[in-house]
Amino acid sequence: MEEVKSIVREAFGESSNSEGEEEEYLNAHSAENLENGKRLSSESVFGGSHNWESITEIDGLWLCKDFLSTHQQSNLLSSIQQEGWFAASSSNQAMRFGDLPGWAVELSSSIHEVILFSNYAAELENYETGKEVCIFPQDLLWREPIFDQLIVNMYQPTEGICPHVDLMRFEDGIAIVSLESTCVMHFSRVENDTCGVQDPQHKVPVLLTPGCLILMWGEARYLWKHEINRKPGIQIWEGQEIDQKRRISVTLRKLCQTE
Repeated sequence: MEEVKSIVREAFGESSNSEGEEEEYLNAHSAENLENGKRLSSESVFGGSHNWESITEIDGLWLCKDFLSTHQQSNLLSSIQQEGWFAASSSNQAMRFGDLPGWAVELSSSIHEVILFSNYAAELENYETGKEVCIFPQDLLWREPIFDQLIVNMYQPTEGICPHVDLMRFEDGIAIVSLESTCVMHFSRVENDTCGVQDPQHKVPVLLTPGCLILMWGEARYLWKHEINRKPGIQIWEGQEIDQKRRISVTLRKLCQTE
């Protein structure tokens, strides 16, 4: 417990009220936050609570459905619109490397903060219950910068993404924020791909709702392909077909360092 306190103290610095902030944070997290070994609720001392879900079939795949509030989603969409990337009808993708827009840097910081305190909450759970929970590895969390590559995609109804593993030019640890339309992302093991034909019998569906954050690292990053097939009749969740609308995704990654 003292080790966790020292980490929190390091995050706040040795200010006069840091002890009170530590206690506020530590008291907000108890063993009750972990439900059936699968869900973790964390509350950042900077405000806002977040519920994480581990996709248990896939190591290194975590989903935070309430990452952005409705107001925050609106602000993020407004920032993206102001970039003018999708002014032309033929434009549906924008990529930036290194020098990211201010809003993307702020988004990265928000992701870092939420993961940071969620990981601390997980450490507390591990201390209290002995269960091991890691939302995002520490070596990835503390790299500088945590992300330096941005890709924003705009998908019209029926448009999605083919099964793929992100390029090896990017390091481990990928974050995706999903906006506007709800959709289902499917994951399938890389070794199930035979002669370019996907095995349809082994796919793990994950529901992405507006404002959610999904993290992929380790096996989820390298050993599983992910895809979104929005052809009519394909997007089904709990027996109901999803009403497809425009969807925007914001993906943040870290470029591999070159020698």
